[in-house]
Amino acid sequence: MSNPLKSLRRLLPRALGAWLALAFVLLSIILTLALTSVIERKSTEQVETSIGHGLAELAMQTSDKLERGMFERYREVGLLARRRVLGEDQPHARRRATLDAIRNTLGYYSWIGLADLDGKVQVAAQGLLEGADVSRRPWFRNALRGIHADDVHEAMLLARHLPRQTEPWRFVDVAFPYIDDEGVTRGVLGAHLSWQWARDVERSVMAGIAARRQAEALIVDTDGNVLLGPADVVGKRLTLQSLQAAHAQIHGGYVVETWPDGRSYLVGYQLGHGYGDYPGLGWTVLVRQNVDDAFAPVRRLREYGLASGVLLALLFSLAGVALARRITRPLGDLADAAQRIRAGETARIEVGRGGYAEVRALGMTLNTLVANLVRRRRDLEALNATLEERVALRTRELEQALASVRTNEQRIATIIATAQDAFVGIDMRGRICDWNSAAETMLGWPRGQAVGRHVADLVIPERFRARTRELLARFLETGELEILGRRVERVLLACDGREIPVEMTVGLAGTGDGLFFSVFVHDISARKEVERMKDEFVATVSHELRTPLTAISASLALLADGMAGELPPDAQGLVDVANASSGRLVRLVGDVLDIQKMDAGGMAFERAVQPLLPLAQDAVAAMQAFAARAGVELSCVAAPGAEGMRVDVDRDRLAQVLTNLLSNAIKFSGPGARVRTQVEARGDAVRLAVADEGAGIPEAFRERVFQRFAQADGADSRRQGGTGLGLSICKTIVEELGGNIWFDSAEGIGTTFYVELPLAA
Repeated sequence: MSNPLKSLRRLLPRALGAWLALAFVLLSIILTLALTSVIERKSTEQVETSIGHGLAELAMQTSDKLERGMFERYREVGLLARRRVLGEDQPHARRRATLDAIRNTLGYYSWIGLADLDGKVQVAAQGLLEGADVSRRPWFRNALRGIHADDVHEAMLLARHLPRQTEPWRFVDVAFPYIDDEGVTRGVLGAHLSWQWARDVERSVMAGIAARRQAEALIVDTDGNVLLGPADVVGKRLTLQSLQAAHAQIHGGYVVETWPDGRSYLVGYQLGHGYGDYPGLGWTVLVRQNVDDAFAPVRRLREYGLASGVLLALLFSLAGVALARRITRPLGDLADAAQRIRAGETARIEVGRGGYAEVRALGMTLNTLVANLVRRRRDLEALNATLEERVALRTRELEQALASVRTNEQRIATIIATAQDAFVGIDMRGRICDWNSAAETMLGWPRGQAVGRHVADLVIPERFRARTRELLARFLETGELEILGRRVERVLLACDGREIPVEMTVGLAGTGDGLFFSVFVHDISARKEVERMKDEFVATVSHELRTPLTAISASLALLADGMAGELPPDAQGLVDVANASSGRLVRLVGDVLDIQKMDAGGMAFERAVQPLLPLAQDAVAAMQAFAARAGVELSCVAAPGAEGMRVDVDRDRLAQVLTNLLSNAIKFSGPGARVRTQVEARGDAVRLAVADEGAGIPEAFRERVFQRFAQADGADSRRQGGTGLGLSICKTIVEELGGNIWFDSAEGIGTTFYVELPLAA
């Protein structure tokens, strides 16, 4: 195996000039053959396309002649049907003589005659078939129905009256109703056009071409039956790709296909579409030529292209060898100079001015390298004298750096060990690699038992372990972890099974293979207990306040409405102020209770599928009185298609959202302004929009609109009342119902709040 390889290596060139010559030869051959192949392929495609279009053009000319010829026959018979000389009031001999003259003048008509409405032939050229019943013939019935041309058929009644010939007589029928001067149909004028006419049309187009290119023309009817063509296919039914293509296209074309005889043909096709007022019979003209005969010019073109390519490749190879020798001559001179330098010479290399720029640059570089080599040799000798001293200096510096690193590591370890918060180090596999004393105190596991354990198995509750492993795997794939660098609240599992609420911060530390998560954990159990007690206190106080406030509000409302009689103006004013303030307190307590229920997850939703538009209209109607007192006009508009939109919602909760949005819009709109509510369909959702004409939401406040107790004007002297809880409650309710809420606002123009809910199935 090695001997052939050695022999092959001996045959390969060693000098650059020989390699360049070989490369030029190979490139010349490859490029020339590739270029010749591309040119030959493009030329071949053009020649093949030209040949195919030539056959398609022959098919189009033949089809056009056929359709024009049928148009002439169609028009002739139509004109004859209008001649009064064929009327019943004319002598029979004169009518027959007229038809004889027409048949003799128009030689392709094998028979022409006039039948009455019962189908009996009254008069015919040469008296053929006079008295015969043609009422059952298709041309007679079709002419009365407005169809004036019938497809090719063999002779029936006329067969015994016409001269015998080698093949059956075949006709194309053309017939028109005969109408008298009063517009009454008196009969049908019919003519049998000899199919020999189509043969003459085909010969007139194909005569010279058929002999020169061995091309054959076929005429095929709409069912695929061959009406005219070579003897081996006449009368047969064909199912060919060319026929399908002809019926699928307005203009003709060509295709290469295999026929039932097993031979491949290049076929041009054209579907006839009639001419003038002649509607056509759907004939398809096919012109076929054997593929070998059709593409003979293509083969000759390929042979010429191959011979030209070989000749050009040979010429280019010879030119490449000569060029390679000329190019490598200066490089050979440089190689000789390099060999002298290798032998120890340090003389300057002389480069002629007439050489290549690259060779001159290479010579100058070699001269520079030689000079640098001499200088570095002297520097190296001087460096060896001081090497030991420099090594000792670098060793002392490295020891000082290592001592500094150890000191920093000890300081960091001391800080972590004495930190009040628990510290846990976790490697990229999720295993604990560090565990300080605060972590031992908080979670109960000694360091020895914790290090090396997977964090999910040790301190994560069972219900969160799968999610923890999923987040770690996603971080390893994408490098993304949403809690990195953020203070988040989580629940950890202690040694004794207790779940401890904690606040922790996760960061990345280390580099390369030593990368790990640093986690600082702070126990917030006491804070959570205080928050729980606060929520219970707020809920208790709110419940206790609601009952007396409701009674006070109802009593003040009765006084304000005059149930105790008319009050003095001063007293009436005080009662109105007290009534408004009590109403505000009731709403405040209700909002606080709703917030408490939401936090506790105790807000109940009674959902049902219902139309949205009536709910919006009811909310607008409920706020009309409040709007009237503020001088604001309310309206509710339904966009097209919104009437039948149904949603799965809690009616009371959604009404609370709409009432809150309408109340805010009315409060922040001046007298004379309008507040518009619109319901519209949005794909698989429905959208509610509440738009006002107020001052708009200030830019600085927009991010806090849905926060609790948020007020655009938080001062005690603000113009509008409110707790700042309404929009927060709205957002929570809408999201519980599976929807979204947002707003658009422009200062000085107004604000529009949007609520979008999914359509019910």
